[in-house]
Amino acid sequence: MSELKDDLESLRLPPAAARRPRRRWRPAVIVPILVALAVVFGWRLRGGPLEVDTVTATVDQGSSAGDPVLTASGYVVARRRAVVSAKIQGRLERLDVEEGARVVEGAVFARLESADFQAAVARARAQLARADSQIASAGAQTGSADAAVARAAADLAEARRQLDVADRLTKEEVVSTDQRDATRSRVAVAEAIVAQARADRVRADADVARARAERDQAAADVTYNEALLQNTFIRAPFTGTVVRKMAEVGESVAPIPPGVNISTASGAIVALADLDTLEVEVDVAEANVAKLVAEQPAEVIVEAFPETTFKGVLRQVIPTADRTRATVMVKVTIRDKDARLKPEMSAKVTFVQAGGGAAPSARVLVPQTAVITAGPASHVFVVADGVATRRVITLGGTSRDRAVVATGLTGSETLVARPAASLTDGTKVRPKA
Repeated sequence: MSELKDDLESLRLPPAAARRPRRRWRPAVIVPILVALAVVFGWRLRGGPLEVDTVTATVDQGSSAGDPVLTASGYVVARRRAVVSAKIQGRLERLDVEEGARVVEGAVFARLESADFQAAVARARAQLARADSQIASAGAQTGSADAAVARAAADLAEARRQLDVADRLTKEEVVSTDQRDATRSRVAVAEAIVAQARADRVRADADVARARAERDQAAADVTYNEALLQNTFIRAPFTGTVVRKMAEVGESVAPIPPGVNISTASGAIVALADLDTLEVEVDVAEANVAKLVAEQPAEVIVEAFPETTFKGVLRQVIPTADRTRATVMVKVTIRDKDARLKPEMSAKVTFVQAGGGAAPSARVLVPQTAVITAGPASHVFVVADGVATRRVITLGGTSRDRAVVATGLTGSETLVARPAASLTDGTKVRPKA
Protein backbone atom coordinates (compact mmCIF):
# COMPACT_ATOMS: atom_id res chain seq x y z
CA MET A 1 0.00 0.00 0.00
CA SER A 2 2.86 2.36 0.85
CA GLU A 3 4.64 1.54 -2.38
CA LEU A 4 1.53 2.55 -4.37
CA LYS A 5 1.44 5.81 -2.51
CA ASP A 6 5.05 6.54 -3.36
CA ASP A 7 4.43 5.91 -7.01
CA LEU A 8 1.49 8.33 -7.04
CA GLU A 9 3.65 11.03 -5.38
CA SER A 10 6.30 10.70 -8.06
CA LEU A 11 3.72 11.44 -10.75
CA ARG A 12 2.65 14.76 -9.13
CA LEU A 13 3.69 18.01 -10.95
CA PRO A 14 5.95 20.56 -9.08
CA PRO A 15 4.62 24.03 -8.13
CA ALA A 16 4.61 26.79 -10.77
CA ALA A 17 7.39 28.73 -9.08
CA ALA A 18 9.67 25.72 -9.19
CA ARG A 19 8.98 25.19 -12.88
CA ARG A 20 10.11 28.84 -13.77
CA PRO A 21 13.41 28.78 -15.85
CA ARG A 22 16.76 29.99 -14.08
CA ARG A 23 18.29 33.24 -15.44
CA ARG A 24 21.94 32.94 -16.66
CA TRP A 25 24.55 35.78 -16.81
CA ARG A 26 25.79 36.33 -20.29
CA PRO A 27 29.52 37.28 -21.00
CA ALA A 28 28.39 40.47 -22.71
CA VAL A 29 27.08 41.63 -19.33
CA ILE A 30 29.85 40.25 -17.06
CA VAL A 31 32.90 41.74 -18.91
CA PRO A 32 31.80 45.41 -18.73
CA ILE A 33 31.05 45.00 -15.02
CA LEU A 34 34.53 43.55 -14.35
CA VAL A 35 36.23 46.32 -16.36
CA ALA A 36 34.34 48.97 -14.45
CA LEU A 37 35.34 47.41 -11.14
CA ALA A 38 39.00 47.25 -12.25
CA VAL A 39 38.99 50.91 -13.27
CA VAL A 40 37.46 51.97 -9.99
CA PHE A 41 39.94 49.82 -8.03
CA GLY A 42 42.91 51.17 -10.10
CA TRP A 43 41.93 54.80 -9.54
CA ARG A 44 41.56 54.16 -5.85
CA LEU A 45 44.91 52.37 -5.73
CA ARG A 46 46.67 55.09 -7.72
CA GLY A 47 45.33 57.71 -5.53
CA GLY A 48 46.88 56.00 -2.46
CA PRO A 49 50.59 56.39 -1.53
CA LEU A 50 53.10 53.60 -2.28
CA GLU A 51 54.79 52.12 0.77
CA VAL A 52 58.62 52.15 0.51
CA ASP A 53 61.65 51.56 2.73
CA THR A 54 63.61 54.76 3.40
CA VAL A 55 67.12 55.68 4.50
CA THR A 56 68.76 58.97 5.40
CA ALA A 57 71.85 60.40 3.72
CA THR A 58 74.57 61.06 6.30
CA VAL A 59 77.50 63.43 6.50
CA ASP A 60 80.85 61.84 7.41
CA GLN A 61 83.84 63.97 8.39
CA GLY A 62 86.18 61.37 6.87
CA SER A 63 89.47 60.15 8.24
CA SER A 64 92.97 61.54 7.83
CA ALA A 65 94.26 57.95 7.52
CA GLY A 66 92.07 57.33 4.49
CA ASP A 67 89.06 55.11 3.94
CA PRO A 68 89.27 51.82 2.02
CA VAL A 69 88.80 52.11 -1.72
CA LEU A 70 89.16 48.50 -2.78
CA THR A 71 90.84 45.28 -1.73
CA ALA A 72 92.78 42.83 -3.89
CA SER A 73 94.76 39.65 -3.27
CA GLY A 74 98.18 38.71 -4.57
CA TYR A 75 101.66 37.54 -3.64
CA VAL A 76 104.80 39.03 -2.17
CA VAL A 77 107.62 39.15 -4.74
CA ALA A 78 111.07 40.68 -4.94
CA ARG A 79 111.31 43.47 -7.45
CA ARG A 80 114.94 42.54 -8.09
CA ARG A 81 115.36 38.81 -8.58
CA ALA A 82 117.33 36.53 -10.88
CA VAL A 83 117.99 32.91 -11.69
CA VAL A 84 121.79 32.65 -11.70
CA SER A 85 123.46 30.22 -14.08
CA ALA A 86 126.90 29.79 -15.61
CA LYS A 87 127.86 31.58 -18.81
CA ILE A 88 129.35 28.36 -20.18
CA GLN A 89 128.49 24.70 -19.84
CA GLY A 90 130.45 22.71 -17.31
CA ARG A 91 130.47 20.57 -14.20
CA LEU A 92 129.97 22.25 -10.83
CA GLU A 93 133.14 21.85 -8.77
CA ARG A 94 132.37 24.09 -5.79
CA LEU A 95 129.26 25.66 -4.25
CA ASP A 96 129.65 27.77 -1.12
CA VAL A 97 126.04 28.86 -0.39
CA GLU A 98 122.82 27.39 0.95
CA GLU A 99 119.23 28.69 0.99
CA GLY A 100 119.05 31.86 3.05
CA ALA A 101 122.70 32.79 2.53
CA ARG A 102 123.38 36.44 1.75
CA VAL A 103 125.84 37.20 -1.04
CA VAL A 104 127.50 40.47 -2.01
CA GLU A 105 127.55 41.79 -5.54
CA GLY A 106 130.59 40.44 -7.42
CA ALA A 107 131.44 37.78 -4.81
CA VAL A 108 132.34 34.29 -6.09
CA PHE A 109 130.04 31.69 -4.55
CA ALA A 110 130.52 28.78 -7.00
CA ARG A 111 133.02 27.47 -9.52
CA LEU A 112 133.09 25.06 -12.44
CA GLU A 113 135.83 22.56 -13.26
CA SER A 114 138.51 24.57 -15.06
CA ALA A 115 141.59 22.40 -15.70
CA ASP A 116 141.12 22.49 -19.49
CA PHE A 117 140.61 26.28 -19.44
CA GLN A 118 143.76 26.76 -17.35
CA ALA A 119 145.73 24.67 -19.86
CA ALA A 120 144.32 26.73 -22.72
CA VAL A 121 145.41 29.93 -20.99
CA ALA A 122 148.94 28.54 -20.46
CA ARG A 123 149.20 27.50 -24.11
CA ALA A 124 148.01 30.94 -25.30
CA ARG A 125 150.54 32.66 -23.06
CA ALA A 126 153.34 30.47 -24.45
CA GLN A 127 152.34 31.42 -27.97
CA LEU A 128 152.39 35.06 -26.93
CA ALA A 129 155.92 34.69 -25.55
CA ARG A 130 157.07 33.06 -28.80
CA ALA A 131 155.55 35.91 -30.77
CA ASP A 132 157.46 38.36 -28.60
CA SER A 133 160.72 36.52 -29.37
CA GLN A 134 159.93 36.55 -33.07
CA ILE A 135 159.42 40.31 -32.91
CA ALA A 136 162.79 40.67 -31.19
CA SER A 137 164.48 38.50 -33.85
CA ALA A 138 162.84 40.45 -36.67
CA GLY A 139 163.96 43.65 -35.04
CA ALA A 140 167.55 42.41 -34.95
CA GLN A 141 167.35 41.49 -38.63
CA THR A 142 166.10 44.98 -39.34
CA GLY A 143 169.15 46.41 -37.59
CA SER A 144 171.49 44.19 -39.62
CA ALA A 145 169.75 45.24 -42.81
CA ASP A 146 170.19 48.89 -41.89
CA ALA A 147 173.94 48.31 -41.31
CA ALA A 148 174.27 46.48 -44.60
CA VAL A 149 172.54 49.33 -46.43
CA ALA A 150 174.87 51.89 -44.82
CA ARG A 151 177.98 49.84 -45.65
CA ALA A 152 176.88 49.32 -49.26
CA ALA A 153 176.10 53.03 -49.60
CA ALA A 154 179.59 53.90 -48.34
CA ASP A 155 181.22 51.46 -50.78
CA LEU A 156 179.17 52.97 -53.59
CA ALA A 157 180.28 56.49 -52.70
CA GLU A 158 183.95 55.41 -52.68
CA ALA A 159 183.55 53.68 -56.03
CA ARG A 160 181.99 56.78 -57.53
CA ARG A 161 184.84 58.94 -56.19
CA GLN A 162 187.41 56.60 -57.74
CA LEU A 163 185.49 56.72 -61.02
CA ASP A 164 185.70 60.54 -61.03
CA VAL A 165 189.43 60.36 -60.47
CA ALA A 166 189.83 57.77 -63.21
CA ASP A 167 187.85 59.91 -65.63
CA ARG A 168 190.09 62.92 -64.94
CA LEU A 169 193.31 60.93 -65.23
CA THR A 170 192.11 59.29 -68.42
CA LYS A 171 191.57 62.69 -69.97
CA GLU A 172 195.07 63.65 -68.91
CA GLU A 173 196.24 60.34 -70.32
CA VAL A 174 197.76 59.36 -67.00
CA VAL A 175 195.76 56.09 -66.75
CA SER A 176 194.47 53.91 -69.44
CA THR A 177 190.90 53.54 -70.58
CA ASP A 178 190.81 49.97 -69.29
CA GLN A 179 191.53 51.12 -65.77
CA ARG A 180 188.74 53.70 -66.00
CA ASP A 181 186.31 51.03 -67.23
CA ALA A 182 187.31 48.74 -64.38
CA THR A 183 186.57 51.52 -61.92
CA ARG A 184 183.17 52.08 -63.53
CA SER A 185 182.41 48.37 -63.18
CA ARG A 186 183.15 48.55 -59.47
CA VAL A 187 180.63 51.42 -59.22
CA ALA A 188 177.96 49.26 -60.86
CA VAL A 189 178.68 46.41 -58.46
CA ALA A 190 178.44 48.77 -55.50
CA GLU A 191 175.10 50.07 -56.74
CA ALA A 192 173.78 46.50 -57.00
CA ILE A 193 174.94 45.75 -53.46
CA VAL A 194 173.10 48.85 -52.19
CA ALA A 195 169.90 47.78 -53.95
CA GLN A 196 170.16 44.29 -52.43
CA ALA A 197 170.75 45.74 -48.94
CA ARG A 198 167.74 47.95 -49.27
CA ALA A 199 165.57 44.98 -50.42
CA ASP A 200 166.77 43.02 -47.40
CA ARG A 201 165.75 45.97 -45.24
CA VAL A 202 162.24 45.90 -46.70
CA ARG A 203 161.98 42.15 -46.05
CA ALA A 204 163.11 42.73 -42.46
CA ASP A 205 160.33 45.30 -41.99
CA ALA A 206 157.82 42.79 -43.37
CA ASP A 207 159.09 40.16 -40.93
CA VAL A 208 158.65 42.60 -38.07
CA ALA A 209 155.07 43.42 -39.16
CA ARG A 210 154.24 39.72 -39.46
CA ALA A 211 155.71 39.00 -36.02
CA ARG A 212 153.68 41.82 -34.49
CA ALA A 213 150.49 40.50 -36.13
CA GLU A 214 151.21 37.06 -34.72
CA ARG A 215 151.76 38.62 -31.33
CA ASP A 216 148.41 40.43 -31.53
CA GLN A 217 146.74 37.13 -32.38
CA ALA A 218 148.49 35.43 -29.48
CA ALA A 219 147.45 38.26 -27.13
CA ALA A 220 143.83 37.91 -28.29
CA ASP A 221 143.98 34.16 -27.65
CA VAL A 222 145.24 34.83 -24.16
CA THR A 223 142.42 37.29 -23.50
CA TYR A 224 139.80 34.88 -24.87
CA ASN A 225 141.02 31.90 -22.86
CA GLU A 226 141.33 33.99 -19.71
CA ALA A 227 137.71 35.12 -20.22
CA LEU A 228 136.65 31.47 -20.53
CA LEU A 229 138.56 30.72 -17.35
CA GLN A 230 136.83 33.60 -15.56
CA ASN A 231 133.47 32.23 -16.71
CA THR A 232 134.11 29.20 -14.51
CA PHE A 233 133.77 31.54 -11.51
CA ILE A 234 130.10 32.14 -10.67
CA ARG A 235 129.62 35.63 -9.20
CA ALA A 236 126.61 37.29 -7.60
CA PRO A 237 125.01 39.78 -10.04
CA PHE A 238 123.73 41.89 -7.13
CA THR A 239 123.59 41.85 -3.36
CA GLY A 240 120.79 39.58 -2.23
CA THR A 241 119.68 36.38 -0.57
CA VAL A 242 119.72 32.87 -2.00
CA VAL A 243 116.07 31.80 -1.99
CA ARG A 244 116.62 28.47 -3.73
CA LYS A 245 119.60 26.21 -4.48
CA MET A 246 119.03 24.43 -7.78
CA ALA A 247 122.25 22.42 -8.30
CA GLU A 248 124.75 20.40 -6.31
CA VAL A 249 128.49 19.81 -6.66
CA GLY A 250 129.14 17.38 -9.50
CA GLU A 251 126.07 18.30 -11.54
CA SER A 252 126.34 19.70 -15.05
CA VAL A 253 125.07 23.24 -15.46
CA ALA A 254 124.53 25.36 -18.55
CA PRO A 255 123.42 28.85 -19.54
CA ILE A 256 119.66 29.38 -19.44
CA PRO A 257 117.62 31.97 -21.38
CA PRO A 258 116.21 34.99 -19.53
CA GLY A 259 112.71 34.94 -18.08
CA VAL A 260 112.73 31.23 -17.19
CA ASN A 261 110.44 30.16 -14.37
CA ILE A 262 112.40 29.43 -11.20
CA SER A 263 110.51 26.20 -10.58
CA THR A 264 111.23 24.80 -14.05
CA ALA A 265 114.71 26.19 -14.78
CA SER A 266 117.13 23.47 -15.89
CA GLY A 267 120.87 24.02 -15.58
CA ALA A 268 120.58 26.93 -13.17
CA ILE A 269 122.61 27.10 -9.96
CA VAL A 270 120.69 29.32 -7.53
CA ALA A 271 117.74 31.71 -7.44
CA LEU A 272 118.71 35.06 -5.97
CA ALA A 273 116.39 37.80 -4.66
CA ASP A 274 116.96 41.22 -3.12
CA LEU A 275 114.70 41.13 -0.07
CA ASP A 276 115.11 44.87 0.40
CA THR A 277 112.94 45.40 -2.70
CA LEU A 278 109.91 43.35 -1.67
CA GLU A 279 106.56 44.35 -3.13
CA VAL A 280 103.13 42.84 -3.69
CA GLU A 281 101.69 41.99 -7.08
CA VAL A 282 97.87 41.91 -7.12
CA ASP A 283 95.27 41.51 -9.85
CA VAL A 284 92.62 44.25 -9.89
CA ALA A 285 89.41 43.96 -11.89
CA GLU A 286 89.28 46.20 -14.93
CA ALA A 287 86.21 47.96 -13.54
CA ASN A 288 88.13 49.03 -10.41
CA VAL A 289 91.37 50.23 -11.97
CA ALA A 290 89.95 53.74 -12.41
CA LYS A 291 89.69 54.03 -8.62
CA LEU A 292 93.48 53.91 -8.25
CA VAL A 293 95.78 56.92 -8.51
CA ALA A 294 99.55 57.29 -8.55
CA GLU A 295 101.30 56.96 -5.18
CA GLN A 296 98.06 55.83 -3.54
CA PRO A 297 98.64 54.54 -0.01
CA ALA A 298 97.75 50.97 0.83
CA GLU A 299 97.68 48.55 3.72
CA VAL A 300 99.23 45.12 3.25
CA ILE A 301 98.30 42.10 5.35
CA VAL A 302 100.26 38.88 4.85
CA GLU A 303 98.33 35.72 5.61
CA ALA A 304 101.29 34.34 7.57
CA PHE A 305 101.10 37.31 9.98
CA PRO A 306 97.47 38.48 9.98
CA GLU A 307 97.97 40.51 13.15
CA THR A 308 100.52 42.81 11.45
CA THR A 309 99.60 45.51 8.93
CA PHE A 310 102.37 46.77 6.67
CA LYS A 311 102.32 50.17 5.01
CA GLY A 312 102.53 50.23 1.25
CA VAL A 313 102.22 52.56 -1.71
CA LEU A 314 101.06 52.00 -5.28
CA ARG A 315 104.17 51.85 -7.46
CA GLN A 316 102.92 50.83 -10.88
CA VAL A 317 99.85 49.81 -12.81
CA ILE A 318 100.93 47.49 -15.60
CA PRO A 319 99.81 49.06 -18.91
CA THR A 320 98.14 45.91 -20.20
CA ALA A 321 95.28 43.70 -19.09
CA ASP A 322 94.78 39.96 -18.87
CA ARG A 323 91.98 39.27 -21.33
CA THR A 324 91.25 35.82 -19.92
CA ARG A 325 90.56 37.11 -16.39
CA ALA A 326 89.64 40.75 -17.17
CA THR A 327 92.19 41.98 -14.62
CA VAL A 328 95.14 44.36 -14.53
CA MET A 329 98.29 43.68 -12.54
CA VAL A 330 99.16 46.32 -9.93
CA LYS A 331 102.45 46.49 -8.01
CA VAL A 332 102.57 47.83 -4.46
CA THR A 333 105.85 48.63 -2.71
CA ILE A 334 106.10 47.56 0.94
CA ARG A 335 107.56 50.42 2.94
CA ASP A 336 107.92 48.52 6.23
CA LYS A 337 111.01 46.32 6.14
CA ASP A 338 110.51 43.06 8.01
CA ALA A 339 112.77 40.01 8.01
CA ARG A 340 109.73 37.76 8.32
CA LEU A 341 108.47 38.64 4.86
CA LYS A 342 109.38 36.09 2.21
CA PRO A 343 108.81 35.99 -1.55
CA GLU A 344 105.72 34.13 -2.78
CA MET A 345 103.77 34.70 0.46
CA SER A 346 100.05 35.29 0.01
CA ALA A 347 99.01 38.85 0.79
CA LYS A 348 95.93 41.08 0.73
CA VAL A 349 96.21 44.74 -0.21
CA THR A 350 93.64 47.36 0.77
CA PHE A 351 93.98 50.63 -1.11
CA VAL A 352 92.89 53.64 0.94
CA GLN A 353 92.12 57.24 0.11
CA ALA A 354 95.10 59.49 0.58
CA GLY A 355 94.82 61.80 3.59
CA GLY A 356 97.74 63.98 2.60
CA GLY A 357 98.11 65.24 6.14
CA ALA A 358 95.37 67.84 5.65
CA ALA A 359 92.18 68.13 7.67
CA PRO A 360 89.57 65.61 6.52
CA SER A 361 86.71 67.01 4.48
CA ALA A 362 83.01 66.23 5.01
CA ARG A 363 81.46 63.68 2.70
CA VAL A 364 77.89 62.65 2.00
CA LEU A 365 77.40 58.90 2.33
CA VAL A 366 74.38 56.85 1.24
CA PRO A 367 73.79 53.09 1.06
CA GLN A 368 74.77 51.69 -2.31
CA THR A 369 71.34 50.04 -2.60
CA ALA A 370 69.71 53.49 -2.81
CA VAL A 371 71.73 54.46 -5.90
CA ILE A 372 70.53 53.65 -9.39
CA THR A 373 73.22 53.77 -12.09
CA ALA A 374 72.25 53.84 -15.75
CA GLY A 375 75.26 54.26 -18.00
CA PRO A 376 77.49 57.12 -16.86
CA ALA A 377 74.73 58.81 -14.81
CA SER A 378 73.51 57.93 -11.32
CA HIS A 379 70.43 59.08 -9.41
CA VAL A 380 68.45 58.53 -6.23
CA PHE A 381 64.82 59.14 -5.20
CA VAL A 382 64.44 61.80 -2.52
CA VAL A 383 61.29 61.51 -0.36
CA ALA A 384 59.78 64.86 0.61
CA ASP A 385 56.15 65.73 1.43
CA GLY A 386 55.03 62.22 0.52
CA VAL A 387 56.45 62.39 -3.01
CA ALA A 388 59.49 60.56 -4.45
CA THR A 389 61.56 62.97 -6.56
CA ARG A 390 64.31 61.73 -8.89
CA ARG A 391 67.61 63.56 -8.29
CA VAL A 392 70.79 63.15 -10.33
CA ILE A 393 74.00 62.74 -8.28
CA THR A 394 77.74 62.43 -8.92
CA LEU A 395 79.55 59.60 -7.17
CA GLY A 396 82.99 60.03 -5.64
CA GLY A 397 83.92 56.43 -4.90
CA THR A 398 82.94 54.08 -2.12
CA SER A 399 83.60 53.85 1.58
CA ARG A 400 83.13 50.34 2.90
CA ASP A 401 79.49 49.47 2.01
CA ARG A 402 78.40 53.03 1.27
CA ALA A 403 78.62 55.25 -1.77
CA VAL A 404 80.29 58.65 -1.55
CA VAL A 405 78.16 61.38 -3.16
CA ALA A 406 80.26 64.22 -4.54
CA THR A 407 77.39 66.42 -5.76
CA GLY A 408 73.60 66.32 -5.64
CA LEU A 409 72.93 65.81 -1.91
CA THR A 410 73.59 67.81 1.25
CA GLY A 411 73.45 64.90 3.67
CA SER A 412 70.05 65.33 5.36
CA GLU A 413 67.74 63.93 2.68
CA THR A 414 65.45 60.93 3.10
CA LEU A 415 65.91 58.45 0.26
CA VAL A 416 64.11 55.42 -1.03
CA ALA A 417 66.23 52.52 0.23
CA ARG A 418 65.63 50.08 -2.60
CA PRO A 419 63.85 51.80 -5.50
CA ALA A 420 61.67 49.50 -7.57
CA ALA A 421 62.08 49.47 -11.32
CA SER A 422 58.53 50.85 -11.68
CA LEU A 423 59.18 53.84 -9.41
CA THR A 424 58.99 57.11 -11.34
CA ASP A 425 59.56 60.75 -10.62
CA GLY A 426 56.61 62.25 -8.70
CA THR A 427 55.18 59.01 -7.33
CA LYS A 428 53.34 59.39 -4.02
CA VAL A 429 55.03 57.29 -1.36
CA ARG A 430 54.64 56.53 2.29
CA PRO A 431 57.52 55.24 4.46
CA LYS A 432 56.91 51.83 5.92
CA ALA A 433 56.43 51.60 9.63
